[in-house]
Amino acid sequence: MDYQDRLAEYLGQWSLRTDGTPLHTHAACLLPVLRSGQSAMLKLSTGGDERRAGAVLRWWDGEGAVRVLAASTDGDVLLLERAMGSRSLATLAHTGEEGDAAATRILCAVAARLHAPRPMAPPLPSLSDCFAALDVAAKHGGVFSACHAVARDLLAAPQDSVVLHGDLHHGNVLDGGGRGWLAIDPKGYMGERAFDFANILCNPDAALATSPGRLERQVGLIAHAARLDPARLLAWIVAWAGLSAAWHLEDGTPPETALAVAAMALGALRA
Repeated sequence: MDYQDRLAEYLGQWSLRTDGTPLHTHAACLLPVLRSGQSAMLKLSTGGDERRAGAVLRWWDGEGAVRVLAASTDGDVLLLERAMGSRSLATLAHTGEEGDAAATRILCAVAARLHAPRPMAPPLPSLSDCFAALDVAAKHGGVFSACHAVARDLLAAPQDSVVLHGDLHHGNVLDGGGRGWLAIDPKGYMGERAFDFANILCNPDAALATSPGRLERQVGLIAHAARLDPARLLAWIVAWAGLSAAWHLEDGTPPETALAVAAMALGALRA
């Protein structure tokens, strides 16, 4: 059964009406729908990370993230709350240093809600499982090798482990209107809490991520807002940026932005 047949099956089963055009990613198909007049998103997952997303979202139960309204028995098809607000964290970040800081504080507040203690966490892979690409890229030497060494030390002695979103950034936290800012698209790993803040520094785009002075400002802001050790946060930024660059190499896409952030963070860490 192809994805169109699968989506059609659940459009009928859950009494949904199409409300937009499908959006395709490398591991999912998303279709805006209406259920009893209410906006929702029908999501068909085609990859392992995406399938874990449903388990994590159900566990969060709408606290800091979109709600799961229905799910197929195999977890491949989800009906999700659709965040319909007009505000954008990427747009806010581009309104100047104060806007950038405000967007980061919102991301930190969402992360705090996601990381709050809850009983019976779902079974998830260790964060170390997602660093295989950096293991390979380390053979290139240079920044990749330095990032790999930092990541290896962090992963060998994790602190304050929680259920991680795994890809928390400006585009994955949406305006939920009266429900506040809501996370979407978690990858679902178990690992050190600080990891979830590192990707903020590689976003929302290359121009802002590499702008002079931004790294130092953001590290201080995040460390204060999330109660993190600044040096440890810098180390996770090094590890994440190196991993992101390694994924770009795998995908055949430009790694320059991630490598630039990694190099800046390495310099700050060694200062």
